[in-house]
Amino acid sequence: MTLEKRKAAKWKVVINIILLFIVLIWTMPTVGLFISSLRPQDEVMNTGWWTTFTDGTRFNLDNYRQVLGGRDHTYVDAAGNTVRASGDNLSQAFVNSLTVTIPSVIIPLLIAAAAAFGFAWLEFPGRKIFFTIVVALLVVPLQIALIPILRDYQRIGLTGSYLAIWLAHTGFGLPLATYLLYNYISTIPRDIFESAFLDGAKQMTVFTLLVLPLSIPAIASLAIFQFLWVWNDLLVALVFLGGTADVAVLTQRLASMVGSRGQDWHLLTAGAFVTMIIPLAVFFGLQRFFVRGLMAGSVKG
Repeated sequence: MTLEKRKAAKWKVVINIILLFIVLIWTMPTVGLFISSLRPQDEVMNTGWWTTFTDGTRFNLDNYRQVLGGRDHTYVDAAGNTVRASGDNLSQAFVNSLTVTIPSVIIPLLIAAAAAFGFAWLEFPGRKIFFTIVVALLVVPLQIALIPILRDYQRIGLTGSYLAIWLAHTGFGLPLATYLLYNYISTIPRDIFESAFLDGAKQMTVFTLLVLPLSIPAIASLAIFQFLWVWNDLLVALVFLGGTADVAVLTQRLASMVGSRGQDWHLLTAGAFVTMIIPLAVFFGLQRFFVRGLMAGSVKG
C-alpha cells in the first residue's frame, strides 16, 4: 500500500468517527425522549433519563395508555399506590391526523405530476405564462391566504370539514411540487414519448404508464416533504378544522396538553413520541429517495 493510500485510509477512518459522533449527538434527544416516555412519573420528575442505565428503572406503558386512552383509568405506580388518571385521547387525534395527511399528500402530488407533464411536454397557448405564475406562487406566504380562503369556505359551508383542509393543503403544496416535478419530468428522454405516440398511445396512457413510473423517485421524495409538512402543521389545521376534540389533529392535542399538563413531563414525552412514530416510519421507508428529492430541480441534464 502506497503512502497516499495509507493517508486516505486514515482520513476515511477519522471522517467515519466524526460522522458517528455527530449521529450519536443528533439522536440522543430522541433516545432520551423515548426512555422518558417509558419511565414512571416520580422518576421522570426527580432524575434524568440517563440514570436508567445505572438505577435499573422498570419500564412500563402506563404513560402511553393514559395519553392514547379517552377514558379515565387506574394504574399502580412505583411506590405501590393506585393512581387514577384521565386520558388525553391521542388515539382519536392520531386517526384525525392520518385522515388529514394521507389525502393532503396524494391529491397534490397527482395533480402536480399531471401539471408538470403538461408544462414539460405538451404544447398549449400560454404555457410559459402559466408556469411563470406557478413559480411566482412559491414566494407567496401561505399566512396571507388563510383569512380570504376561510371567508370563502364560510360562504359555501366548508369550514370545519376535512375537505376544507384537504383543498387548502393541496393549494399550498402545488407550486413547489409542480416546479420540482417539472424539472424532473423534463429530463426524461424525448425518444420515449415519441415511440409511445408512434405506437398510438394517448397522452393519458403515456402519463399513467410512462411518466408516473419513471418519476417515482421524485414523487416519493416530494411525498416525504409534503407528509412531514402536513403532519406537523398546526396553523392550517387550527384555522380550517377548529379546535374541537372530534376533529383535532395530533399537533393540536399536543399543544393543549402543554397547556393543561405543563408539569407532567412523563405524559408530554409519551405524547411527543406518538407524534413522531409515523414521520419516522415514512422517512426511513423512503430515505433512499430523500437525497434525490433535495437535488430535484437544482440541476438539469
